Amino acid sequence: MKVAAIQMQSGLDPEANLAALEPLLAEAAAAGARYALTPEVTMIFPENREQLRSVAAPFEGHPQLAAVSRLAKQHGIFVHIGSLPVPLEDGRFANRSVLYAPDGGQVATYDKIHLFDADIAGLNAYRESATYRGGEQAVTARVDDVTLGFAICYDMRFPRLFNALANAGAGLMAVPAAFTVPTGQAHWHVLLRARAIETGSYVIAAAQGGVHANGRSTYGHSLVIDPWGRVVAELDHDRPGVLLADIDPAAITEARNRIPALANAREFALPALQG
Repeated sequence: MKVAAIQMQSGLDPEANLAALEPLLAEAAAAGARYALTPEVTMIFPENREQLRSVAAPFEGHPQLAAVSRLAKQHGIFVHIGSLPVPLEDGRFANRSVLYAPDGGQVATYDKIHLFDADIAGLNAYRESATYRGGEQAVTARVDDVTLGFAICYDMRFPRLFNALANAGAGLMAVPAAFTVPTGQAHWHVLLRARAIETGSYVIAAAQGGVHANGRSTYGHSLVIDPWGRVVAELDHDRPGVLLADIDPAAITEARNRIPALANAREFALPALQG
């Protein structure tokens, strides 16, 4: 199965972001992709919470998602919107990923579980949980002969999620992201390769890249990694583009048989520190 990671430079206007996505999806479909993944914050990359509140549309009847459903049907492929903000009843948002089938039907949604809350010496505290509410459920879905596992950006730092997805049958892990440049340079490749190696899975990571209208810069470098941890395809830049790769379900079985870490895992106790 041929898959596509779509790299974007999303801005503040959802309709403009949709217009930028359309030719990239058409390119992926024309090249034979059966499944296409877009980055985190595909439809709106907000400047601040107030701007997000003024633009984010309700999930039901969402105008850009309705267009994506039509595009999936038009091209006859699975289209996975890496994420978009969805208003919730408590005034915060879900960072939600949405998968559409080739007939345009909605297959599955996933709300990003892990939120970045940090106090860093010399910098202001960052509280993603002040704007977003973390999801509580891991998600898998069938894409032809492969089971897809859902994650979003910061989730990649939590191996337990990927282990759970793999044990639920996932062999292709989707990681849409909007990684900053410094963390991308330091951690992007190694984290994604580690998640592939640990679970014997393909990883497809579609990234935001370049300088955005909100003033942020993101790393780009969309990747496809095989179950042995090899980078089989990469956009080695931060510009919009389409990354294509073929995945082979047999390679998942082979990797898991050669290194049966999932099967060999054991529960264990950790006693309290003595003395």
